Amino acid sequence: MNYAQTLLFNCRFYLPSQGGAGPVIRINLRIRNGLPLPEDKIDEFRKTLQAIPKIYKQAEGNLTEAAGDLAKIAIHYIDREASRYQRLASRLAEHHPDLVPDAERARDAVRNYGKWLEANKSRMTAPAGIGIENYNWWLKNVHLFPYTWEKCQLIVEHEYSRIITFLKLEEQRNRKLPPLVAADTAEEYYRRLDEALNYVVEFLRDGEILTVPDWLDPADYSDPNDTTRSLPTNPSIDHKAREREVLPGETHEFIGHLFDEQRLERDNRPIRGVRRLYNMDWIRSEGWAAGLEELLMQAGVLDNRPRRGREIEYLMNASHMSLSLPDFKMHSNEITFDEARRLCAEIMPYGWSHEDEPMVWYEQQSNLRFPAFHTGVVMGKAQFMKLFRERAMQLGDKFVLRDFIDEFLTAGMIPISLTRWEMTGYDDEIKELCAKESDQ
Repeated sequence: MNYAQTLLFNCRFYLPSQGGAGPVIRINLRIRNGLPLPEDKIDEFRKTLQAIPKIYKQAEGNLTEAAGDLAKIAIHYIDREASRYQRLASRLAEHHPDLVPDAERARDAVRNYGKWLEANKSRMTAPAGIGIENYNWWLKNVHLFPYTWEKCQLIVEHEYSRIITFLKLEEQRNRKLPPLVAADTAEEYYRRLDEALNYVVEFLRDGEILTVPDWLDPADYSDPNDTTRSLPTNPSIDHKAREREVLPGETHEFIGHLFDEQRLERDNRPIRGVRRLYNMDWIRSEGWAAGLEELLMQAGVLDNRPRRGREIEYLMNASHMSLSLPDFKMHSNEITFDEARRLCAEIMPYGWSHEDEPMVWYEQQSNLRFPAFHTGVVMGKAQFMKLFRERAMQLGDKFVLRDFIDEFLTAGMIPISLTRWEMTGYDDEIKELCAKESDQ
């Protein structure tokens, strides 16, 4: 699939929960290969649009014990959500004018829902966090994740200490070097990006890190012939890092996520591949991508680039901690959503984060609506490194890095606890996950 030809309209309904994090209604209106819609998809698309006002109206009746923090999030995003339907209506006008009224009614439903929230938010006083007991149940029983809230918090705090320590040591080592120069034009930014994407593919292949298939093409991620590319202007931590050293962050997205997606498109296995029915792979997916940032640096991917780029990688790791640590306190109901955003900014070095920037809003509302959302990024990396250590010690001098990575990726999009059991034969985590509460 050519990603540039995909029109994705992804509608997320930020409905404040009934007493806790609760279900989040999410509808995807996905139009592949642009418009017009295929004839056999028009009716399905129409029904989806027509369902949206009904869902919002149901929310007004169902939310009798809503959480104020989730109402705040919904109100914050109302205009953005409504504008998506307006853009959709404009796109449909040429090829499917009969669908435009349905898109406009969906837009109006979003706006009316926002007005209803504003009028009723004072009575939405339920806590937004799901509580430690529910948090642990969610990780164990839904995601087959072998760590509790308490263990996760300890691991993330330890990792935060390690990252800040290594950052300061790297800064000391580089103290006499000139600062990195940020890319300040689109031409320079994308020159660096295209160069880095091609370089990392060659590095993986020549360094025998993993098997690189012939179909892995940097142009699928960033097309050098695209003349419409503009300089990213968002103020997020990610962009501050990428404009100085583009490789670690784009390795996360390109080798971590896009490569995963393209493998999935070629993997028709049930459960492990594209036919999987449930989102049980989020910790595997995010942990692998985040792990690549630092692990490839340690393998040498930044050796031939400006030395201070290593500082950028540690700052990117610090951003993962800043987005993860507030998650624990929100779900134990120790802090509010606003306090979580402030904590996120405090944790991030050099003022590279601000409580009101879009990325902080997005990640913290994601943590609240999807418990452990960014914690899974840090913990997935920790799980991967544990498996790395165990397999290396198990095989001794027979351990081959490329074989290990290939075997890990071949296991597919399943929880890392299952991949570990399959690769090592160690079943301690699985036994604990499968044990009844009465047996523990």
